[in-house]
Amino acid sequence: MLASWTAAGPRRRLRRWMYRDGRPHGVARVLNRFDALVLGSGRLPVERAVTLEVAGRRSGQVVPVPVVVADLGGERYLVAMLGERANWVHNVRAAGGAAVLRRGTRTAVRLEEVPVAERAPILKRYLEVAPGARAHITVDRHEPVEAFEPIAADHPVFRIRPLVDAEG
Repeated sequence: MLASWTAAGPRRRLRRWMYRDGRPHGVARVLNRFDALVLGSGRLPVERAVTLEVAGRRSGQVVPVPVVVADLGGERYLVAMLGERANWVHNVRAAGGAAVLRRGTRTAVRLEEVPVAERAPILKRYLEVAPGARAHITVDRHEPVEAFEPIAADHPVFRIRPLVDAEG
């Protein structure tokens, strides 16, 4: 019975359905709000999961989104598992990369978009650390880095940079 409930089975189809058309619908929206609240509190021992807070491009109100931070080569990254249509991607771009990462404490950051040519190894690493994203990215995490090159343009990647104090 457990074997049929794998990422390639019903759970994968459910995740894809919850995010059909590249946007969270119904249940996914409710779960995302709950995840953003819980992950942002820092009370769970989930090290890579944080809440991204960015100003909405239309409302100007802070929009919290649960995200997974991928690390590679001493850098940290956010990946849009849903691709270009992800609302948080548009908000980050409109905000000039200004955002806050919250996991117990709030850390102001600047998100810098990674050029497409540099994304493949980051996408591979992201799938290694973000199991929930595997249903949304068409390349298997076990494939070589070169297999991620054709989809690199479809999934925005942002390098996380700490904000430097104006005085220091």
